[in-house]
Amino acid sequence: MIYLAYTIFTFSLIQLIVAIINSVYIQLPKSGICNFNGLVSVLIPARNEESNIANLLSDLQTQDYYNIEILVFNDLSTDRTKEIISQIAKTDKRIQLLNSEGLPEGWLGKNYACHSLSNIAKGEYLLFLDADVRIKNGIISNSISLAEKHETGLLSIFPKQKMASLGEYLTVPIMNYILLTLLPLVLVLKSKFASMAAANGQFMLFESAKYLETLPHERFKNNKVEDIEIARYFKQKNIPVVCTLGDDTIECRMYNGFNEAVNGFSKNVVTFFGNSFFTAILFWVVTTFGFLVILSELSTVLLYTFLIIVLATRVVVSFISKQNIFLNLILLVPQQVILGFLIYKAIIYKFNKQLKWKGRTI
Repeated sequence: MIYLAYTIFTFSLIQLIVAIINSVYIQLPKSGICNFNGLVSVLIPARNEESNIANLLSDLQTQDYYNIEILVFNDLSTDRTKEIISQIAKTDKRIQLLNSEGLPEGWLGKNYACHSLSNIAKGEYLLFLDADVRIKNGIISNSISLAEKHETGLLSIFPKQKMASLGEYLTVPIMNYILLTLLPLVLVLKSKFASMAAANGQFMLFESAKYLETLPHERFKNNKVEDIEIARYFKQKNIPVVCTLGDDTIECRMYNGFNEAVNGFSKNVVTFFGNSFFTAILFWVVTTFGFLVILSELSTVLLYTFLIIVLATRVVVSFISKQNIFLNLILLVPQQVILGFLIYKAIIYKFNKQLKWKGRTI
């Protein structure tokens, strides 16, 4: 048991080191001169987004990078999404509305929407944005500068996450905790291993030629976590990928409340662990109950050191994620319980092969 205790202690220390590396390395798009001035296609899949779409379109209309076309795919919305887009499009010739004629067999809705948008996009870069994202001046030009610097086929950004309810505070920080303590983001670009890949479908900037060469949304047309699979596929093809955290120029409120967050995260939580339920469960057990092994086997000094490491890791992750440090410390235990619940729900979904999302079974 003592060897297990030292293993758990070492793993926790590695988590802290990875978080610190990410705090130092994060390649935030920097303000500066963008030498690129070609057309950028901003592609937005939208299904029942009446509360979000006007905000994003307004953000895009006021961007300092003006040479954009804005294509919005109305995915059979049952609310006022179509009407809102149509009204705004009348004020800006750069905005074009596409209406779905139905979801073909074998496709998931968002994947089909993205693929359909790419078919008519004319830009040298294709920027896929989720409708609930908010952006400020500089995000497009600065992201392109970063993509040009590294000659990437894909640049993906994890936006700063907005939270407005206890249910969101209990769930949303979990994903950044997993990502930023297990994966040094520098390896997404530097490592040749496809397993060292990450991406976020909320913001994915493709070099158009690479996208059209690979047609990634068609390739992963029935995949619930297509963003990560696309990043892994690009790395397999030796196409450079950069993944970073966003700054104050991009933010998103992913979910409205606890139930929506649980449904959303349950469909992708295991992907963070290489699609291995065993690894996901092992991670949860070690990070939740590992202190009991250390308490029984190691000295008091090492126990206190372990607890400091665990707390310091949460502080670093919260800081670089621009989340409330105090709240994440207070909610550390409940968040761990919720993580176990998310993994359990993911197992249930896998066996039932059904998950409801935005009114569809996927």
